[in-house]
Amino acid sequence: MMHEVPLASVVLDVLRELIRIPSVNPSIAPDEGHGEGVIASFACDWLNANGVRAWIEEAAPDRPNVVAEVGSGTPVLVLCAHLDTVGTAGMTIPPFEPTLKDGRVYGRGSYDMKGSAAAVMTAAAILAEERLAGRVTVALVADEEYASVGAMDFVRRHRADGCVVTEPADGRLILAHKGFLWARVTTRGRAAHGSRWDLGVSAIAKMASVISALEDFDRTELRNRIDSLVGPASLHCALINGGVGLSTYAPECQLEVERRTLPGEAIADVRRELKEVVRRVSEDATVECFFDRPPLKCDADTPIANSVRRAIEHVTGRLPDDAGVGYWMDAAVFAEAGIPTVNYGPTGGGAHEVVEWVDLDSVITCARVLTRAAHLFCTRA
Repeated sequence: MMHEVPLASVVLDVLRELIRIPSVNPSIAPDEGHGEGVIASFACDWLNANGVRAWIEEAAPDRPNVVAEVGSGTPVLVLCAHLDTVGTAGMTIPPFEPTLKDGRVYGRGSYDMKGSAAAVMTAAAILAEERLAGRVTVALVADEEYASVGAMDFVRRHRADGCVVTEPADGRLILAHKGFLWARVTTRGRAAHGSRWDLGVSAIAKMASVISALEDFDRTELRNRIDSLVGPASLHCALINGGVGLSTYAPECQLEVERRTLPGEAIADVRRELKEVVRRVSEDATVECFFDRPPLKCDADTPIANSVRRAIEHVTGRLPDDAGVGYWMDAAVFAEAGIPTVNYGPTGGGAHEVVEWVDLDSVITCARVLTRAAHLFCTRA
């Protein structure tokens, strides 16, 4: 029973087991490609063994989510963490051998975000032994590091009144994050032998004016559009490919661009504006907008924001800063589905880096905050 074991021991044991199970996202590191199957089975079994009704849902073939419930009725609160990690190439610590040193737990995914998953699982087990006015749904999802198929499948199946995503937050209450758009710009030339300057047209040379225009647009226009929580909009030229050989004028050149979007920016306007910038300098260039994710903005006075804020103050003794972040997370998937969503999670460092760690005390604090927030959210007037 949870009340018979010190919370710190429970959190540390769960976190160590999660780190020991490789769950590298196969879409971003195919050579490792462990996927979420084994870790999902462990989490599901652990939750059921600790009084939390849990089951597996296939978000996509071989990409499982773990879903669990505590309590019944309404309101419904979701606690979310993702189970996948990035790859381990270049790591200078054993990625799947959790090590506790000076209050830090090291290993791949410790910070991003198995510490958070351990906090969510522990909070659910605590809540299972307490009287809860509403219902808490746990969402341990697949594929956040690539295309978020786990979170997107979850919101198709489940409804809720509020959500806490638990990405690392360094003690802050995260109310906003940026979105993004990926686009492919193509310029075309005329292939000819390198000696035939009179015939050849280089698509690479034509792309130069496009790059210059995009860089100027980023510097003079986008950086002046500033959200109070997440900062300025931005754009960068990320990948370029063109040409078929040194002695041939390049018949085609492709540039891939990422545009970071602000809360309140409509994606249709972002697409239109990007195309206009390109076509002002290259009328025959084509722009394909092939992937996007929305930004997040949660009102500071919503029940979920107030519940988490009060819980943080209760557990830590201080009110958190309301903040935003520049990166994207699954929180926007829940918000777009009509579920007011905030983010709160542990402290640490080394996400996607060669040394990754999470502060153990912050994971314990996160579990306490989530438990308290659930009670506050479910019993609000």
